[in-house]
Amino acid sequence: NVILNLYQEGYDNNLRPEFGGPPTTIEVNMQVRSMGPISELDMSYSMDSYFRQTWIDRRLSFTGFQGALALSNEMLQKIWKPDTFVYNGIKAYVHTITKPNRFVRLFADGRVLYSQRLTISATCLMDLKDFPMDKQMCPLQLGSFGYGIEDIKYEWSKENGVNIAADMKLSQFDLISTLTGNSTTKLNDGLHSTLLVHFHLHRHMGDFVIQVYGPCILLVVISWVSFWLNREATSDRISLGITTVLTMTFLGLEARKDLPKVPYPTALDYFVFISFLYIFFTVIQFGIVHHFTKYGSGEIYSDEFDLVENTAFMQELTTLEENNSAHQNKHLENILSVPDTKGNFKQEQPRRKIRKNCDYKRCHLQVNPLNSVSKIDRISRGMFPISYCLMNIFYWKIYLEM
Repeated sequence: NVILNLYQEGYDNNLRPEFGGPPTTIEVNMQVRSMGPISELDMSYSMDSYFRQTWIDRRLSFTGFQGALALSNEMLQKIWKPDTFVYNGIKAYVHTITKPNRFVRLFADGRVLYSQRLTISATCLMDLKDFPMDKQMCPLQLGSFGYGIEDIKYEWSKENGVNIAADMKLSQFDLISTLTGNSTTKLNDGLHSTLLVHFHLHRHMGDFVIQVYGPCILLVVISWVSFWLNREATSDRISLGITTVLTMTFLGLEARKDLPKVPYPTALDYFVFISFLYIFFTVIQFGIVHHFTKYGSGEIYSDEFDLVENTAFMQELTTLEENNSAHQNKHLENILSVPDTKGNFKQEQPRRKIRKNCDYKRCHLQVNPLNSVSKIDRISRGMFPISYCLMNIFYWKIYLEM
């Protein structure tokens, strides 16, 4: 205390060292202990670090003592300190448990080491066009708030300006590299010396494969089951198509809920939209198949017979229902008439045994029970999977090579 009191006689902590002379050089060193969360929604990131600043204040030099003096927090208020702040910072605070986490070391030549533990939240403007296979550059810009370039000059420490703790791991990203540099920034109508550090981040996409990409692919494959259902199974194919469409819609909305409403589509949006189109076209494909379904492949309506007043045909159907003899079946085959596409009747040659099942409005005529398969279904069984596989190869080749 005697030494410190002696050297602080006439000391003015409102004036920087070498006031009126060359600018004071501030050397900065950072050790990043942890990083995260990194929020796409807020375009921000947080990190916990040890932030160290070193400068020379010859007014505090002393003799007669080897080593460094550790100053208390009370003495910290009595010496001059640079007003360093984070240009792109949102908020920052010094840890205070159990005491404020900061200290000052004073060396004999007047060198001051000021270290503090800071948690910093800063903005990080992200380009999400390649999300979730994107790489981001999150900056941190440091400088003086009040002193211009003629008063304070910032430099990164020559040993290691920014170092990362060996045990640091990020949940969402891999930290690829840390790039440091110096710059001059205009602030308050003056030029200020600033320091820059860019954290180069590469996103993990394992979570998106499990929650989005995998389910999307499975939904598309499930929608193709309808190609193997016969075209008379109208309710089954429609139900399957509507279910997969609704599930895909929900999955696409869920994937976007944690992203900002950016004005451009992301890589994930492209994949979800293309998968949705495949499911949608599966439903449209069945509509086309159903439209081109022909007579004899499933159903004939009794109203169609009333239009041509085929009384003999209806009488024979009634007789067949009462008596199922082989002779009457053969007689029915001989007189059975079926309307052709022009509304005329033609005699069917007795080839196979005909079975009848009638309800209130509809008569099902089956000749050796038939499940018809559309040519469109046969083509779709190969065309849809092949085109979807080619799309996936093209998609992953583009984005994974970026």
